[in-house]
Amino acid sequence: MDVAVLTVGDELLAGDTTNTNATWLGRRLTERGATVRRVVVVPDDVGVIEADVRDLAERYDAVLVTGGLGPTHDDVTMDGVAAAFDRELVEHPDAAAWFADHDTYSHADLTDGTAHLPEGARMLPNDEGVAPGAVVANCYVLPGVPDEMKAMFEQVAGEFAGEKRHVEVVYAAEPESALIDRIEAVRERFGVDVGSYPGDGVRLKIQGTDAETVREAADWLRERVEG
Repeated sequence: MDVAVLTVGDELLAGDTTNTNATWLGRRLTERGATVRRVVVVPDDVGVIEADVRDLAERYDAVLVTGGLGPTHDDVTMDGVAAAFDRELVEHPDAAAWFADHDTYSHADLTDGTAHLPEGARMLPNDEGVAPGAVVANCYVLPGVPDEMKAMFEQVAGEFAGEKRHVEVVYAAEPESALIDRIEAVRERFGVDVGSYPGDGVRLKIQGTDAETVREAADWLRERVEG
């Protein structure tokens, strides 16, 4: 299952807020066997959100959108998603009913539009906050507040799946450029993927669909690098 993640917020582009949502979603989706092919950051702009959601929804099995839900002037994500699928924003009966039954929020006290979702969407209740999320075709719209986003994602996590990948990590106390021959050798010998991440030494991340093969590849590589 190929997935794209689109995060919305001027504050992300300006560097005022760290994009932890994309990192967390990438990890959780990978754990479930889905493959994240793209991570995109866009401003609080209806036209930009519309264009990118439409493009990503056509290219990937699913799109996860986070941020820009709520009552303030720059919360325009639902507008952009609705436009991407040529739908109207309407008061959603499930959202209205959820607020009516909620212990904390009265529908009459909500900002206008809080219960509005793209027509025909599946409502996702926000158990950690106020603004509901939605599923529109293959697009999953989640809040930007991390605790709210995580709780809402777990409601739909079972809809993201694929062939589980196993990971082993090998640390090398050598320059990355000196490891090229051994990285290519372990790839060819075991048919695994290898990522190299320099820092304090080099972290070599070995991935594959067979756990035993990945372990064997890691053991083979450990014997051939300086630890």
